[in-house]
Amino acid sequence: MTHALPDLLRSAGAFVVVLGVLVFVHELGHYLAARWRGVKVDAFSIGFGRPIVTRTDRRGTLWKVSWIPLGGYVKLHGQERPEDASEAVRAAWVPGQTFHEKSVGSRAIVVAAGPAANFLLAIVLFAFLFAVIGHPVTLPVVQTVLPSSAAATAGLRAGDHIDAVDGQRIADFQALQKVVETNPGTRLVLTLTRAGKTLTVPVVIGTHTVDGHQAGLLGVAGGLLAYRPMTLPAAIGAGVRETWVVTAKTAQGVSQMIAGTRGTKDLGGPLRIAQLSGQVAELGLPSLLSFIAVLSVNIGLINLFPIPVLDGGHLLFYLFEAVRGRPLPARAQEYGFRAGLALLAGLFVFATWNDLSHLGLFHWLAG
Repeated sequence: MTHALPDLLRSAGAFVVVLGVLVFVHELGHYLAARWRGVKVDAFSIGFGRPIVTRTDRRGTLWKVSWIPLGGYVKLHGQERPEDASEAVRAAWVPGQTFHEKSVGSRAIVVAAGPAANFLLAIVLFAFLFAVIGHPVTLPVVQTVLPSSAAATAGLRAGDHIDAVDGQRIADFQALQKVVETNPGTRLVLTLTRAGKTLTVPVVIGTHTVDGHQAGLLGVAGGLLAYRPMTLPAAIGAGVRETWVVTAKTAQGVSQMIAGTRGTKDLGGPLRIAQLSGQVAELGLPSLLSFIAVLSVNIGLINLFPIPVLDGGHLLFYLFEAVRGRPLPARAQEYGFRAGLALLAGLFVFATWNDLSHLGLFHWLAG
């Protein structure tokens, strides 16, 4: 119990910081794009509920931080359609600065700017980490040899540095895995360094089944991490590539869940994020920044899903409007938003159930 309270406070504090940064950047994207397209912004809020701090700037935007730190929003001037607004509301609109009277292209830019800001944040954070600390690389160094494996049969030992496979230079452990996986049952010659000496070791790669396909298996575990220094231009390029890799892996994971080829136990919600935030914060600032970057990619990608209520849903409606030459009927949009809300509510409940299961609540109750 003495350790539970500090852990809970650390997780809560880290969660507020992490989510606050992500929400602020996302909404800042909407805000800056609205300013660029000539749309007045009525309010910029971090959190929901009763405001803690408020301030109105000279442009009439109300900035506020509220008690419930589970999101935020930007209130655009004239965001509602004229037919949905009261006469008093319409009378307060400033001509030329309302959102609804802008072209479909301008409205799409404002909406898309939120997810774009999340991807940009990930690039900046990854680039900063690569420039200051270096690019993390898992060296091709054997740390563990599994018994009765191909590596054990060939005589590999812990500490062996694998330099090349069949003369092909190996830069990191991932490159070694790729070569091994694509050569099941094949005889390969490893060039390695052991105790300062260069050796060549022949090995017949083992096999195992992955997703119904045969893949190679060497039987070694690695994990020796090193950081390679990078110049700022190289770090920016690496930040873009890392953001793309995280985006692609996230999209692949979601598509596998939808197709049923991957379980949904990894789908987490706010409780899981809070727990991970506390754990990552304990590891130090670099780990926390990397965690924020990965989450930022996830938020940017999820917001682009074509689900009404999300930014992607609005963009889908704008695409229909651009093709048809006029907006979708109000009833169709209303049904779309209701379906989107129902879907998001279901996902939230399911993710929260996963979080509680992961935290062991149901096991504790059963005990």
